[in-house]
Amino acid sequence: MIMNGFVPRFGPQIVDPGKKAVRFTVPSFYHQPVRLLLRLGEQVKEIPMEEENRNIYSATVVGLGTDLYYKYALGEKGAFPDPYAHYLPEGVHGYAQVVDHDAFAWSDQGWPGLNLEEAIIYELHLGTFTEEGTFRAAAEKLDYLLELGVNTVEIMPVTQTPGRWNWGYDGVGLYSVNHNYGTPEDFKALVDRCHRKGLAVILDVVYNHIGPEGNYLPLFGPYFTDRYETPWGAAVNYDDGGCEIVRAMVLDNVRYWLELYHLDGLRLDAVHAIKDRSRRHILQEIAAAVRRVEKELQRKIAVIAETDENDVRVINPPEAGGYGMDAQWMDDFHHTVHTTLTGEKKGYYGDYPGIDGLEKVFKNYLYTGEYSKFWKKKRGTDGSKNPGKQFIVAIQTHDQVGNRGGGERLSHLVRRPHLKAAAGLLLVSPYIPMLFMGEEYAEERPFLFFTDFLDPELKKAVSEGRRKEFADFGWDRIPDPEDDETFYRSRLTPREQWKPYQHQIFAFYRDLIALRKNHPALKKPDREKLEIQVLRDRKLVTVRRRSEGGETVAALVNLGEEEVGTPPVKGSVIFNSEAKEYGGSGHPGFPTLVPGQFILIEE
Repeated sequence: MIMNGFVPRFGPQIVDPGKKAVRFTVPSFYHQPVRLLLRLGEQVKEIPMEEENRNIYSATVVGLGTDLYYKYALGEKGAFPDPYAHYLPEGVHGYAQVVDHDAFAWSDQGWPGLNLEEAIIYELHLGTFTEEGTFRAAAEKLDYLLELGVNTVEIMPVTQTPGRWNWGYDGVGLYSVNHNYGTPEDFKALVDRCHRKGLAVILDVVYNHIGPEGNYLPLFGPYFTDRYETPWGAAVNYDDGGCEIVRAMVLDNVRYWLELYHLDGLRLDAVHAIKDRSRRHILQEIAAAVRRVEKELQRKIAVIAETDENDVRVINPPEAGGYGMDAQWMDDFHHTVHTTLTGEKKGYYGDYPGIDGLEKVFKNYLYTGEYSKFWKKKRGTDGSKNPGKQFIVAIQTHDQVGNRGGGERLSHLVRRPHLKAAAGLLLVSPYIPMLFMGEEYAEERPFLFFTDFLDPELKKAVSEGRRKEFADFGWDRIPDPEDDETFYRSRLTPREQWKPYQHQIFAFYRDLIALRKNHPALKKPDREKLEIQVLRDRKLVTVRRRSEGGETVAALVNLGEEEVGTPPVKGSVIFNSEAKEYGGSGHPGFPTLVPGQFILIEE
């Protein structure tokens, strides 16, 4: 009596709601016997599990309820949470709870899914997006996103992490919804409400590592391998002995989020850290799984990769030797704009020439095989033949803000006119634009790296490691990730507390996003009908975009600190960053552009 079309191979499964029958299935390679522990009030009931297949154990419980709290006892090793749990309401070390996925009443029938080509993405962290930091609070803020004009929400990982708060990349249960944000039903309600309001939802998922605290997977099977070194220790086992169980876990997880939570896409964290020499790479299998789900559900779904290698193999189709991802993050765009405006040269920014790289990065990766001084090797491939819709670009992200020593946003580093100029470059780019929460009104609070580990030794290691990590950048006064204030300082400022200029910056973003969404020359990420000219001595950039129908828009941007003459352009100004409603001086843009001025001309 299974109502959902998809059932994960492992974990709890309600097989008969009427009889309150729940089936529990878990792999256990090393420790036998395996026993199911049910917490019933003040008592714990122990139920032997049978080996139904080699290393796979199961037990069915009837009549005790469908919201049971449970753990698994592995031989004499002890009792541990289910690594396939759908909900860990007591945290990473506590009892898991069974979830009835059929209980939620969806109202998004007919939702077409994500049209990635026209996406304008808004990246957010659930815990700091609102004062409450919950799914329900985020659902109440959706009208704000509609007013801004974005059409796609990308949510940083929501799997269970230790303690009260975390970025999400220390998750230990691929299937679990973080109880700090609410229940699985709360998350479904957020997705459902997004769809009703016309917003697609992408979830950030982590398949390259598992968090360091509460990771009990090694007790259950060969989920990790010492064959490779990673920043997190042993690599997730995608190609060593017993890797089939790991690949099944990940591929089921892809379907789990897309089918049971109705998500429109997945963003795969740091795929360059996934080590797999199998004949068919796990990324290719993930992409194929997404295509199957897309066909079955008849709605558009996207799978996006984060990678720092500039490797088109990630986004090329399998028939061309690729993995078949729909798109990838393109950090070269961010780094080029950032160094142009800030002049920073420390760390990896030393690889970027600032304005000298703008022409290339509007048409390709900046690194297409050249030697990188930071990475000490040649980096990148030629991506000029790939369409613009395969690249996600940003001028701020959780990584580029949060991984600064003080969590400084671009609004902390450049003057407001140049902040608007950067946004102008982003939204006239021939790529898919992404904003990071708070960017749209020049948030004054930082976005810092914060954790709340429970293990005292781990807390100390994280605090010390953070300071050492940024030695190459020369940053000092690094906030302690384990200090409560580090988290509280990172929450967005409520709108009623904005300063007047922040309302003006919001209006600037709102109106420019509307042009991006609606103007024929801007709405599609097309590099073939793009021209860009950079006058380096004057720091003047001209970007011209044409539609298939011939409509043309020219963007003129003064990235320097001096007033410069405007090149001869025919047409009328349809957008001006110096308009007074955007906090500008009212300067028209002709015959000169003032520092940081961005104008759009319809030719």
